[in-house]
Amino acid sequence: MRASNLFKNLVCLALTALLGGVASYASEKSLKEAEEDFNPTDMIMHHIGDAHGWHFFGENEDAVTLPLPVILYTDAGLVTFMSSEFHHDTSGHHVVEKNGERFVNFHEKIYQLNDDAHAVELDEENHPINASKPLDFSITKNVAAMFLTVIIMLVLFLNMSRKLKKTERAPKGVHNAMEALVLFVRDEIARPQIGEKKYMKFMPFLLTVFFFIWITNLLGLFPGAANVTGNISVTVSLGLVTLVLMLVNGNKDFWKHTLWMPGIPTFVKPILAVVELLGLFIKPIALMIRLFANITAGHIIILSLLGLIFILESAGVAGVSVPFALFISVLELLVAFLQAFIFTMLSALFIGMSVAEHEHH
Repeated sequence: MRASNLFKNLVCLALTALLGGVASYASEKSLKEAEEDFNPTDMIMHHIGDAHGWHFFGENEDAVTLPLPVILYTDAGLVTFMSSEFHHDTSGHHVVEKNGERFVNFHEKIYQLNDDAHAVELDEENHPINASKPLDFSITKNVAAMFLTVIIMLVLFLNMSRKLKKTERAPKGVHNAMEALVLFVRDEIARPQIGEKKYMKFMPFLLTVFFFIWITNLLGLFPGAANVTGNISVTVSLGLVTLVLMLVNGNKDFWKHTLWMPGIPTFVKPILAVVELLGLFIKPIALMIRLFANITAGHIIILSLLGLIFILESAGVAGVSVPFALFISVLELLVAFLQAFIFTMLSALFIGMSVAEHEHH
């Protein structure tokens, strides 16, 4: 019975996200506009890409968007304003003047116009020729979503810690689920991969990365949500943290077996050392590409199936596309957890390889 109820809840959650996505896009365009202007590539890239405002639904002046801070550093110093001052323009025509400087939003990238420019001019490859990119420290949609994930994690963990200190009774509800997941990371990931002696040192990192990836993946399934782990910059950062932990915590045996392997002919050692050094960087690269590709692919498949409805303009196509998209959405709920598990497990495995103690005879 519990398994049946869980499945029903997962299907309802996926259906809500799916229908919300269809309604969100359909509300942005009338039927006539959809027939004339629909571009599936633009639609997909818009939904999986980052942005300077958090757009929920609607279009132009009727759009419901959460404005986010634009923080730029130019030759004149720090410049700040809200993304709403661009008035939803991403074509590079609406100019925002601040501190005697002019800025435009061109495909969600902020450019500073030259002194004699009034709008962005493009070369043959659609690159601005009369504008330059200032240093951009803006709070984009992905950054805001990461802050939201951090807040959710703090609320969950602080609440769990507070309840554990107050009572010794068996946990219930969300507290019970959280404790089960923490024990899962400890007993099924950290201990087997790192070892009984040293696993506790890396538990804070492993728990953080597991819940961060899992929660952001789940949030990314809702309409208008940010595609955080589908952004290569985020996965690169996560992979680099794993790489730093590997290098910093690598013991004498690890570096000896990496740079000058014992027990093999001397003339082979330099060749294998190069291979092993490359392997140190290939491991986190594989981590970040796997996470990025799997999450992005899931979003693209769902959006492509929904896009067929607007491309072919057929109720029959909708009858096929929506069930398939619903199936992929339910599958994405599993993938959200699976990718968090795989990233955490492989991170623990790579760290465990660097801290493992070898027997000497």
